[in-house]
Formats: sequence, C-alpha cells, structure tokens
Amino acid sequence: MADTTPMVRAEGVSKSFGSHEVLKSISLEVMPGEVLCLVGPSGSGKSTFLRCINHLEVVNAGRLSVDGKVVGYREQGDKLYELRPKDAAKQRRDIGMVFQRFNLFPHMTALENIMEAPVRVKGVPKAEARARAQELLARVGLGDRADYYPAHLSGGQQQRVAIARALAMDPKLMLFDEPTSALDPELVGEVLDVMKGLAASGMTMIVVTHEMGFAREVADKLVFMDGGVVVEEGDPREVLANPQHLRTKAFLSKVL
Repeated sequence: MADTTPMVRAEGVSKSFGSHEVLKSISLEVMPGEVLCLVGPSGSGKSTFLRCINHLEVVNAGRLSVDGKVVGYREQGDKLYELRPKDAAKQRRDIGMVFQRFNLFPHMTALENIMEAPVRVKGVPKAEARARAQELLARVGLGDRADYYPAHLSGGQQQRVAIARALAMDPKLMLFDEPTSALDPELVGEVLDVMKGLAASGMTMIVVTHEMGFAREVADKLVFMDGGVVVEEGDPREVLANPQHLRTKAFLSKVL
C-alpha cells in the first residue's frame, strides 16, 4: 500500500520578524517523491518558508511536519515542546538544503567538502565517506574534479558540489532556495540537469525558483506565493498556461 503520509505538511504556518508578518497561515502538502516549485516575487516569503521547514527559522503559529514528525518540537499529549538545539540539528540531518550561495568550505577540496558532514556528524568511516563522495561527484558530473578547490571551480560546478554535499547525508527531502539565481546564464542548465535527475530518481524536492521552464517540465505542483500567502496552486502546466488569479497573471506576464 502506498504511503499516504505527506513528506511535508504545513498547517496554518505563520512567521513574523518584529511587526512584519512574512508568512500568513500557509497550508500545503508535499507527498513523498513529489517536486513542488514555489514561485513568486521577491519578498513573498518563499525562502522564509523553506527555512522554517528545516527549523532555521522558528514558526510563530501553526505547525510544520516532515515525514509525520513536527519540525523543531516534540509532541506530548496535545502540547508541543521546543527541541534542544542538538535534537533539532539531528532532525535537520534528514533534510538537505541548497542555497543561492554555494557556502562551500574554501580550504577543502570538492571531495573533502562532501565527506565532511557524514564523517563529522554521522560518524561514517573516512574510507566509506570518500567512496560515497566520489560516487556523488560522478553523479553530478564532476567525477574528475574531486581534488579541485572551490576557487578553481565555476559557479555551476560549485553549486553541483553543494548538491552532492547535501546528498551525502542521504536526506529524505531536498530544499533548494533559488539554486541558480547566482549563476551566469550559461551555467544554469548544468545545475537544473542535476536537479532533473534527482527528481527522476524519486527525491522529494521543494524548489524556490524563477526558472519557469524547469517548473513546467519537472514539478508535480506549482505554488504561487505573494505577500506571505499562497495565492494559487495546481498543476504547473495549467497554472502557467492559464492562471486563475489576477495577481498570478500579472507576475507570470513579467517572467514568461
């Protein structure tokens, strides 16, 4: 029987910074193996929502669960208790995150960057971590770049190393926060190709992106956010071809 537990479930999630409400009661679900693309103007709350999913930001109201477990809290009866930072970090291991900026360690080679977390966080033996890192570099098309330092890799190559690094922790969910927005246009395709491969392999993914072609081709669901709310969601091809909401129409007319 197919698993009917959503990989991600947001129920009435709200988040404020001071008096500024960035997320206003967001509710959505992503099933295992699904790819959800979040689109919308800058400042609409997309990146904040991603950061809430792996508890880099604490929600002010509502609840977020990943694979049936509430993020950042433990449930006891009908009460929620915030996890200690150490336990929250443990929960975060199952969630891979790729940012706009690659955030690679500059003093480590591509291979060492990928090995670091499994060895340090999970206690994986070095030889095993090295073999797995080599495998992942090959998977993202960089098998011949193992000994290169980030400074000697292009932006697209650095971002592919960052994806391999996230995969090294064997996550059940991958979050991408505009992974191609810092790249030169000709390097965007190589990163999107790796992401397409991941989607094809059944990885559950939430992608904040401006790449509408990728959303149309790869996503199972498209969510358009604006002003901290979900304005419209549905099949990407339908939403992009025939948006129902005026706000969605206005946004898509500028980006398509």
